[in-house]
Amino acid sequence: MSSHRRPGIRLDRVSRLAFLVVTVGVLALYVGPLHSYVTTRGEAAQKRQDVAELRKENRELRARRAALKDRGALEQEARKLGMVRPGERSYVLRGLPSE
Repeated sequence: MSSHRRPGIRLDRVSRLAFLVVTVGVLALYVGPLHSYVTTRGEAAQKRQDVAELRKENRELRARRAALKDRGALEQEARKLGMVRPGERSYVLRGLPSE
């Protein structure tokens, strides 16, 4: 008998290669959902920030609306816009010294 082995397919190498291919394939299946998760998480953070800003603006606008319900405040805002009551005369003063 000869102790010389015949060259052939080495099953240990084939099984390692098959395991590597399957592992890479499984990891590739996770890339898409992982990217989607990261993107969605970033978008959600941005949306939360947008909502916080809009809530702040809403509070400010509600406070302004409440202040403008007062007749005196409404008249003051109208005067800032240059409006006058019927029968009043409007004057423009120019060249006044600044304070």
